[in-house]
Amino acid sequence: MTEKIAIGFERQRIEIPLEKIQPTKVVPKTVTKSKKFEQIEMSVKEVGLVEPLIVFLQKGRQANYALLDGHVRLQILKNIGAEHAPCLLAKEDETFTYNKRISRLASVQEHYMILNAIKNGASQERIATALGVNVQSISTKRNLLNGICKEATEALKDRHFPTGTIAVMRKMKPVRQVEMAELMVAANNFSISYARALLLATSDGQLKEPKKKREFQGISPAERVRMEQEMERLNRDMKAVQDDYGSNVLRMVVANGYVVGLLNNEHVAKYLARYHEELLTQLQALANSISTDTVPPSLTADIS
Repeated sequence: MTEKIAIGFERQRIEIPLEKIQPTKVVPKTVTKSKKFEQIEMSVKEVGLVEPLIVFLQKGRQANYALLDGHVRLQILKNIGAEHAPCLLAKEDETFTYNKRISRLASVQEHYMILNAIKNGASQERIATALGVNVQSISTKRNLLNGICKEATEALKDRHFPTGTIAVMRKMKPVRQVEMAELMVAANNFSISYARALLLATSDGQLKEPKKKREFQGISPAERVRMEQEMERLNRDMKAVQDDYGSNVLRMVVANGYVVGLLNNEHVAKYLARYHEELLTQLQALANSISTDTVPPSLTADIS
């Protein structure tokens, strides 16, 4: 019978005086002076604390709580003069579980959230105030997917990218938009400069308005044609690599496990050290450079 996963905290939120919450680390000044800190502070002032603090009741110290997660939020509550904070009471004194592996909000998801908030009656001005940004930024994100085909949207739905990248993509026809989205995902590059390079390498037949295509100084029509051909060839090569990447990484990790097993064998290690020292050094370097973390995660830590 499968065991149920235990919940790491009490289900009921409790209100705790800030003076009873003991931080376990100091929030650096570089964080308190950052734009992100300012945005979180504006959000707390406008709509209140959305995510409760995570605390643990300290033994031997009645009614005192160690803060496991939410040091930035606690600092903001102190800054605005709050006296209490909504908290979740953790069952274990550990901080790894909470907010350690989070992904940034994808741009497409942010777009849908803004649309949903507006649909439910929130004005663009209030959303901008809550997020600590200007109204124009909210308007731009509200109209993010205008002129973008569904297939390209689907390819980018879990990615974070600048709005300028989408502005470049709008200049292309749907088929090219999909190709561009696939190229950016394969290269894990969603920058505006990369998008402009793809635009430059796009043929006139794949553009919505070829006459408005910006020509870069120093690039002749013949050079642009060569770039288009190179980009098309690169597109094919990247798709071929992408199709085989998962299986190749798996084979590499399995092979590396075998090599590590050999190196951990005392007799094998001594033999190599005596007769093939250079080979041993290379194998050790190879084993250290390859691990099950070969594929870099698309998750980023965030301040909380």
